Amino acid sequence: MRYEVNDPVRLTDDGRAILAIDQTLLPNRVAYIRLETPKEMFTALKRFQVRGAPCIGIFAAYAMFLQAKVFAGECQDKETFYQMMHTFAKYLSTARPTAVNLPWALKRMERTAANNMRRSFETIIEALRKEAENIHEQNIETCFTIANYGLVLVNDGDGILTHCNAGALATSRYGTALGPLILGAEKGMKFRAYVDETRPRLQGSRLTAYELTNAGVDTTLICDSMASLVMSQGKVNACFVGADRVAKNGDTANEIGTAGLAILAQHYHIPFYVFCPTSTIDVTCDDGSKIVIEERDPDEIKNEFFRSPVAPEKAKCYNPAIDITDAGLITAIITEQGINYPPYDFN
Repeated sequence: MRYEVNDPVRLTDDGRAILAIDQTLLPNRVAYIRLETPKEMFTALKRFQVRGAPCIGIFAAYAMFLQAKVFAGECQDKETFYQMMHTFAKYLSTARPTAVNLPWALKRMERTAANNMRRSFETIIEALRKEAENIHEQNIETCFTIANYGLVLVNDGDGILTHCNAGALATSRYGTALGPLILGAEKGMKFRAYVDETRPRLQGSRLTAYELTNAGVDTTLICDSMASLVMSQGKVNACFVGADRVAKNGDTANEIGTAGLAILAQHYHIPFYVFCPTSTIDVTCDDGSKIVIEERDPDEIKNEFFRSPVAPEKAKCYNPAIDITDAGLITAIITEQGINYPPYDFN
């Protein structure tokens, strides 16, 4: 069975906007949103309508291209044009401060503009479009390569525990942590996926379960609090997770709850694997203590996806979006360059 999902973000046919799957509506409704203005782009990231570190990078590249066209029409000189691009990049990067692919893609687009500043505006815009398309195409190739490396780590029939969503919706095509499961299904392999619901935004139940069931993978949804029991019952042979940012020493920032799973996996002697493109590795960040822990709206815990509040109005909420998994808990980090085992020292 072959599973294909349309890229979660792409340029519209007229090249004037970004067309993105609104991931807040899944799995009940597949709807696309058209994004043209800086505010619309920022809001789509902030509200998780567009999410997943590699996907955010692709989105940022297209956003820079679209805004560059607007700035070129408003500017008379190149210096002003470049400064407007830089200001927009700083603005967009604040929407999701943890995901390193966001500033990575923005800087790559700024660098492309800087390398073409002696040329006409028309040439600069075309170079930016080509660079954005390259970022997108490279991610597709990267995900396929990561998926193949991941298949080396598991056997047909294995039980794989996942957390959050690191499939095509978070990247492009196969995804990172879900790539081996989806590619394996295409090859006729029979994995058993145990999918953490991933509170409070439920990316596991809404997105990962949606992708894996559509890919023909045997999928069992569990509450986050059930992971320990499922592991103790011998149903899990490996844990597969993605990453928002990986520090130079291998410390990994990912969706809240990831670190707890890694601790459980170590206790039950279950391999714990992190999947990400090299663009997610931040070599300027020495360790996890330097990673900003993004906090989300407390209302997500009480009201998101519920018909009525599930806690008293006066109850305070602490809602960190990510946690940091210590490198010592990670069996291997898989990128498009191969399977990296500890001790980690990325450069």
